[in-house]
This record gives sequence, structure tokens and C-alpha cells, in this order.
Amino acid sequence: MSHAPQTEKHEKEENVTAQDLAKEFREHSVAEFFKKNKQMLGLSGKTKALTTIIHEYVTNSLDACENANILPDIEVQIKELADEHYEVTSTDNGPGLTQQTVGKAFGQLLAGTKFHRLMQMRGQQGIGAAGCTMLSQMTTGKEVKIITGNAKEVFSCDVSIDTKYNQPKVSNVQPLTKKFKGTAVKAQFKEMKYVNNEQGPLEYLRRTAIGNPHAKITFTDPAGQTIVFERTAKKIPEKPEEVQPHPKGVTVDELLNMAKSTPSRKTNSFLKTELDRMGDTALKEIQEKVSFDLNKDPHQLSWQEIEELIKAFKGVNFIAPRTDVLRPIGEEQVDKSLRSIVEPEFLSVVTRKPSVREGGFPFQVETAVAYGGKAGRRVGEEMRMEIMRFANRVPLLFDTGGCGITEAIKTVDWKRYGIKDAETAPVTVFVNLISVHIPYTGAGKQAVSNDEDIVEEIRLALMDAGRRTARYIIGKEREKLKQEKKRIYMKYAVEVAIALGELIEKEPKPIEHKLLDIVAKRLKIDEQQEKALEAESDADLEKELARLNKQEKETKAGKGKKKAAEDDNGGDE
Repeated sequence: MSHAPQTEKHEKEENVTAQDLAKEFREHSVAEFFKKNKQMLGLSGKTKALTTIIHEYVTNSLDACENANILPDIEVQIKELADEHYEVTSTDNGPGLTQQTVGKAFGQLLAGTKFHRLMQMRGQQGIGAAGCTMLSQMTTGKEVKIITGNAKEVFSCDVSIDTKYNQPKVSNVQPLTKKFKGTAVKAQFKEMKYVNNEQGPLEYLRRTAIGNPHAKITFTDPAGQTIVFERTAKKIPEKPEEVQPHPKGVTVDELLNMAKSTPSRKTNSFLKTELDRMGDTALKEIQEKVSFDLNKDPHQLSWQEIEELIKAFKGVNFIAPRTDVLRPIGEEQVDKSLRSIVEPEFLSVVTRKPSVREGGFPFQVETAVAYGGKAGRRVGEEMRMEIMRFANRVPLLFDTGGCGITEAIKTVDWKRYGIKDAETAPVTVFVNLISVHIPYTGAGKQAVSNDEDIVEEIRLALMDAGRRTARYIIGKEREKLKQEKKRIYMKYAVEVAIALGELIEKEPKPIEHKLLDIVAKRLKIDEQQEKALEAESDADLEKELARLNKQEKETKAGKGKKKAAEDDNGGDE
């Protein structure tokens, strides 16, 4: 057998030059990258992609309205054009766009007002709406149609993306005479599937309404059914404030880039104006720890000098980052929203004080535990605990198992709070994580990283809400037992009074009244014990729940024995 052809092939491969490889070298835009990796944007999977599209459009509308101090009215419609082919229309009453910004908003990835700022925002990358435009192109070959009206003009246009250069292409711009303020986007998508489940568009909008009680959301599904989530709050959320990076959280590369672009002429003034909590006292300490003069031009700082600064920062006791820049939904608003949409039997809402996690990022946790009523979710014939995860008011429907919020919920021993089997309990758990920087696990922004500080804060908040829920459950169980006791006492008081009357030869009525007085006093003592429950610890609550469960079992066992005895006697008394 001859090996000559194979040898010749190896020789050709060995003779490949750097110049030959250079011919194969190509530059790719960020749009091309995400076109091949759309799953990173959450635009994969037929159901997930459709829900993500709704998420991106609605999030942009909420942001636009709030920034313009407008109560959001958002309408979403999904039409089924053919099998796995849908037309999505999203309309808001926001400030609208200009002809200069409409292309960037819908046709350029990583363009927007979010990526470069450190503040509490729903999105962070500026790729959402443009990603939807790209997906429409990829699946239907069609442009996205926009109608937008601002204070000066109303116009329509078509937007697409030149993915090779990540540049928007705006065409067919037409001025309109009709009155309209806001933005309406209409786009077609194929390879999608509308489903009405806990990861579908309707559930996303339901949870968006819960997390954003100041918004009115109207949704028309492919069957033509319209569902309206009315606003339960008329106050527009206070605008969050932008913060500077904290010295404890900034990296060498970040500080070097900041130094190159700063307008400051001296390093000390650069540090003071560009970093949070950098005062004169801290600057004096830093000067003693570095080998160069802080009057040096920051544009001339070397990598080694920036490393010295970062090392010096670690040795300075800075004031903790500002936490007053965070804007929670608010306990009253969460309460009203959940009561309106979930309609629970009992609801406990807890907001923790702001905290700071590693890296110097302030964050805050809002939680709620809804019990009974329409709380929980029904799967077939079975009830399941419903977990609602939010990050800066945005619902997170996917990647539940890999999320730090889910991990925190799992760490709670729900049995201690009267919820015997959390998996099948009629319970809805609400968690909203607020921060200037949400540590998402991926670009799709569907799960939060398992950060120890975040998990612990969520756990503590849920335990607090759990204690309140336990008191309600205990109160409910006590009331049930109290009524059962009262029924038994009342039933036998008459019989005992008659029997005693015969024995002592007196009228039974006065004896009956005295017996009922004793019953009333006994029940009053029980009520006083219930009031003392408010001060009980987790361990006390757990003991009380165990006692009530035991008492309930004994009562049921007693009833069972009595029924058996009656059956043996043929039902005679």
C-alpha cells in the first residue's frame, strides 16, 4: 500500500505560511457574534424566544415612560399568521423617538443609555430591542416597522440591521399627520411557539404587572382574547440615581481606562471626582502608600502605577457605598399588587434595609409570601409552590434552577413556618433583587449568580415573612380548634346541667349558665395566649405548630373512636 498521497498532504500543511493564515483572518461585528450566538440573548427555544421578545419591548417601554415621568400604558398583541409564525405589536405612551435615535434604539446592538452607567436599571447591555430586530431578519427576512411620535413630529419607518458592521438601516421614513405620542413596534418572527404556561408571554406580563404596579398592561393573545392588568398605584417610581464606582470594587483595567478618558489634569482630582467616597483624608493615606506624586497627570499613569493605587485602596478604610440610590417597589405597592392579581388568603411583605455586596455594589431585597386563596400554581390536579423572581422589577422566568434567588428560597425550612410540604403548598413566594449592578449569570439576564451576600439577605427576608405567615397559620388552626372546643362544650353543657340538676334536685338552667361562663373564661384565656404569640421566636413557633398538629390528630382520632362505638351500637346514643 502506498502512503505517498498522505505524505504529500502533510508536507502541504507544514508549508502553510503566516501570510496564508492572514488571508483567512476576518473581523466580525458584535451583531455577527450574537447572530451566531442568539441563545446568549435568550432568543433560543420556540417558547423562550417569544417571551424574551415581549420582555425586551415591554422593558424598553417601561423605562422610556418612567424617564419621561409618564404613567405607562402598554399594549401588547400577538397574532398567529401561520404555524410557528407570529406578528408581535407593542405600543406605549412614552416620549417617543427621533429620526436620529430610532435606528440606534432598534437597529444597533450595544447602543443605548444603560451599558456605561452604574445605576438601578431594568436592562444593562443595550442589546434587547436590536436583538429582536436581528431575529426578525433571521427568521422572516423582514424589517421591523416603527411608528413613533415625540413632542415635534410623528413618523413611521422600517428598521433593519447591517450585521456586518452592526449599523442600523432606516428606510421608508414617512411623516404622519395623526396625533400619537409614544412608540409602536411591529415585527414578524418564525420558528416561535405561543404557549400559555408559566414561561409564556401572558405569565411574563402578569408578573410584570405585579412588579410594576404603576403600569397598565393590555394583552391580546393569538386567540383574540384580551386581558387587562390595571395599575394599582398611581405614583411613578422615583428615579434612581447614578453612582460612581467604589474604590473597593474597581479593577486595574477599569481605573486605567477611566484615567485615560478623564478631563481632570491631576490624579488626586481624578480620583476624587470619578470614584465614590473618595475624600481628602483617603487621598492623604493613598499618597503615603504609593511611590509617585498624586499631582501627576492621570493620562500619564502607567499600569504599574494603577496597580499601586488599587493596592493602596485595599489598605484604606473607605466609607461604605451609598445605598440611598436604590428605589424599591415599596411594601404598600407590592401588597396592593399581589392582593389584586394573586388574591391570597394571607400576605406578608418584607423589605430589607439596603446592604453592600463584594465589589462595593449596593443592593436591597424585597420579598413577599402569599398563602392560600389563589396563591401557588396548579399543575394538572396538583398544587405547587409558585416562585416569582425579579431583578430591578423585571420578571425572571427561565433558568430557575441556576439562580441564586431560587437557591435562597431552598435554604428556608418552610415547615418551621406552618407550611408542611412546600412543594405542594398553596404559596406564592415573591423576591425582587434591587441593585445598581445585577450579577446575572449570562447575557440573557434570566438568572442571578449565587452570591453569598445576596442569598443571605433573601433568606433573612423570607424567614421574617415566614414568621408572619406562621402566626397566621397558627391563629387559623387555633381558631378552628377553639370553635371545635366551643361546639363540644356547648353541646355537653346542656346535658351535664340536666344530669347535675337531677342529682342535686335543682333547676338545670342556672347550672347551664354557670358552665357556659366557665367555657367563656377558658376561651378568653386561649385568646390571651394567642396575643402572646407575636413575641415568640422561630423555635417557639415551631413548638406551637407541633402542639397544634398533635392536638388536631388527637381530635380526629377521638372522633374516629366515637364513630366506631356508635356503629357498634347500631347508631344508638
